Amino acid sequence: MNIDVILGLQWGDEGKGKIVDYLAGNYDIVARFQGGPNAGHTLKFDGQKFVLHIIPSGIFREGIMNLIGNGVVVDPVILKKELAGLREADVDYHSRLLVSKKAHLILPTHRLLDAASEAAKGKEKIGSTLKGIGPTYMDKTGRNGLRVGDVYTDDFRKKYDTLRNKHLQLLKIYPDIDFDLEMLENQWFGSINTLKELPAVDGEYYINDALNSDKKILAEGAQGSMLDIDFGTYPYVTSSNTITAGVCTGLGVAPQRIGEVIGITKAYCTRVGSGAFPTELYDKDGAELARVGQEFGATTGRPRRCGWIDIPALQYTIMLNGITQLVITKIDVMNDFETIKAATAYSINGTEHHTLPFDFNNADIEPVYQSYQGWKTSINDVTNFDNFPTATKDYIQALESQLKVPITMISNGPERTKLVLRNVEAKI
Repeated sequence: MNIDVILGLQWGDEGKGKIVDYLAGNYDIVARFQGGPNAGHTLKFDGQKFVLHIIPSGIFREGIMNLIGNGVVVDPVILKKELAGLREADVDYHSRLLVSKKAHLILPTHRLLDAASEAAKGKEKIGSTLKGIGPTYMDKTGRNGLRVGDVYTDDFRKKYDTLRNKHLQLLKIYPDIDFDLEMLENQWFGSINTLKELPAVDGEYYINDALNSDKKILAEGAQGSMLDIDFGTYPYVTSSNTITAGVCTGLGVAPQRIGEVIGITKAYCTRVGSGAFPTELYDKDGAELARVGQEFGATTGRPRRCGWIDIPALQYTIMLNGITQLVITKIDVMNDFETIKAATAYSINGTEHHTLPFDFNNADIEPVYQSYQGWKTSINDVTNFDNFPTATKDYIQALESQLKVPITMISNGPERTKLVLRNVEAKI
């Protein structure tokens, strides 16, 4: 049995949580393979809204096991809040949530380092969520980090103090920031007790044993492919590998075990924080996308920058990930547009390009647009692809033709039920 993968193809916020929630019923296990509480996966059903930051999006499906993989960085405080939200919703997470012993822990001082470092950059800020993600991954690669398995060792407090003291020394190189470390630590150690209530497993053995037992597994990514530490719009990226390759290192599976790779893109494009965004709109169309799409970060609450869909960027991330099928989300946000555009190429110094330049952030990119007729009607109640307006079908089929990957799902509303399928059952 192979492991299927679902991930974002843009700068995050593509609507992965809803799609994972929908597909989870076809799987035995949903596993997060990277990222941390800088992610925000939003799900809406039964009149309620849930935002998950660390916990896999299959948690609401009874009978589905959920694993926080070793590639994830875990803030016990935020995890405790998420678990409290699940209890309030009467979700029996104890019976279906596991955490890998090799997942790294975010300390209070990681968050302080994140805030101090970002503040010191001034206008050169990268747009960090200030959740301590970057400093935690730095300690991981620097071989200094604390892992979930460490909380069960006799010298855990000594390990914690050693790393905390190192961080306090590093903080001295930055301008002063206000913080109450005693309060933060009390909160953190209290949350460690909640973390220890979850079964901690050797994630790599758990996943491979499940695959060898013909269990169906869905690997869930966070952020988006254009934020990948190696292949994203560096340095305005996250600190982990958000592409399919991250599944292998983030869960401990071999490359040949990868099966279907489901890529998600909005029908338009958004970005939070700093960094280049060639198709960004500064006019009424951009404002309308933001208003109707309610484009505010699920984790930070920051307004998202909005623009038309970027075909060269999608072709790039489809190539990197080995995408086998596509999901288009938020197409209903464009119900009232007279004209819809898609960037089909980049004009750089008067020459047309279909590939991304090395220095994406400083290249003088002018998008080459193709226009499509809008449908000027609500498509929110459509349940069959054939019943979409002709203009909607033309737009979707044009994207499919240019991206050369089948579009198997189209999301036409935030709720779990607002999803139009095209032969997806035959692929998963």
